[in-house]
Amino acid sequence: MKKIGFLSFGHWTPSPQSATRSAADALLQSIDLAVAAEELGADGAYFRVHHFARQLSSPYALLAAIGAKTRAIEIGTGVIDMRYENPLYMAENASAADLISGGRLQLGISRGSPEQVIDGWRYFGYQPAEGETDADMARRHTEELLDALRGEGFAKPNPQPMFPNPPGLLRPEPFSEGLRERIWWGAGSNATAVWAAKLGMNLQSSTLKDDETGEPFHIQQAQQIRAYRAAWKEAGHSRTPRVSVSRSIFALMDSRDRAYFGTGREDSDKIGFLDEKTRAIFGRSYAAEPDKLIQQLKQDEAIAEADTLLLTVPNQLGVDYNIHVIDSILQHVAPEMGWRD
Repeated sequence: MKKIGFLSFGHWTPSPQSATRSAADALLQSIDLAVAAEELGADGAYFRVHHFARQLSSPYALLAAIGAKTRAIEIGTGVIDMRYENPLYMAENASAADLISGGRLQLGISRGSPEQVIDGWRYFGYQPAEGETDADMARRHTEELLDALRGEGFAKPNPQPMFPNPPGLLRPEPFSEGLRERIWWGAGSNATAVWAAKLGMNLQSSTLKDDETGEPFHIQQAQQIRAYRAAWKEAGHSRTPRVSVSRSIFALMDSRDRAYFGTGREDSDKIGFLDEKTRAIFGRSYAAEPDKLIQQLKQDEAIAEADTLLLTVPNQLGVDYNIHVIDSILQHVAPEMGWRD
């Protein structure tokens, strides 16, 4: 059994070919898709966060809105770039969204990925400390966030406050109990997966990672997950961690599906460079009739290792079509894979 959700990048463009032509479209359609996915029985609605791009960028308002309009589905991110974040303000925003949803927030964070502008986090007022890289800064922000989400007071109260204070040192408010255990790290390498395990974060692994062995993507990703779980066990955490992988998976059910995804152009891994030093491997997409799709997915070692599968959806094709994409997997693939009754 697996939890199955969707992951949307929230792209929008004014092109007549797009069903998502404005930022308002992207936000409102995201809410509609989450509500519809819950009705289908999907387990999660996750959203990518990018800055300086025609994509979703400010997740907390969106997550809170979805939390207010749904009752059961998990809501989350995959991922928030921690180079851009004020950890204490983030703790307030995330806690508020979590409380509105009744404790359903699954917050995916990371050091970020190549972006639309050069060092965009500098425009947000952040820069690495002396001797730090931007990745170091992201991890520092992450550790500060995790500390804040423990709920322990650290700020000295004003002796003459405007309103009465509780006793002792103060913490950011609101505080949401349990959110600390629902933070996920988007790891691009085996080493950062191990680091996340030591800090007690769940693991998100996407459709790309550092090419560390030259093996097929799903094998490298499975190795990453196993390294993470071994580090988690060694750290002695008391709870069982969660692990998600994301995939582009399309069951070819009708002529629309075949027109959009039946070409087979993305049915193998790709190699690229995230920067001049980082060779990355990009995982293949899956698109086939359900019986063939099931056989292909059974060979994916990383999907087998994960407890949560996030289906990346083509949001610019519109809510109705994406509902069809999700429903096709839930009805025609998941039961045969043993992911659903």
